[in-house]
Parts: sequence; structure tokens; C-alpha cells
Amino acid sequence: MSLPVPAPARFLASAEPGTRVVVRYRIEGGLTDALGHLLACDAGSCTVRTRQSDVVIPLELVVAAKEVPPAPPSRRPARA
Repeated sequence: MSLPVPAPARFLASAEPGTRVVVRYRIEGGLTDALGHLLACDAGSCTVRTRQSDVVIPLELVVAAKEVPPAPPSRRPARA
């Protein structure tokens, strides 16, 4: 008997690549978030491009996921 697919995994599987998302997932010692653009999602994992790197997240570790609005524009650096 197979387990039902959790709602966050269903959202990620149906989201278009390029959608800006936040994905909360389990890591050793707690939870963490990946905020960025969804690159891909298959039956076992999703890939999110964050500011630092591409993060591959196993879907069985995902506890929440949702679409988020575009990032605010960057502020200009203060003049010296």
C-alpha cells in the first residue's frame, strides 16, 4: 500500500519551473528553508536556486512549500 502524497510535494510537482518558492524541510537537528526559484521537480526531489547555490531537496524531507512574491528591488548602497 502506498502512502498518500503530502500536499507540499503535490504543490512542488505542479508548480511551473521558474516559480519563486520557499520550501521548509527537515535537516539533522531541525528544519531549514530554501527560498528561491524552482528549477525542477521529479518523483523524488526538487531543486531550488537560492542566492547561494542550487539546493536539491528530497521530497520526503519537505514539510511545507508555497509560492512567494518576487524579491523586492535591491537598495542602492549608501554613499560614503
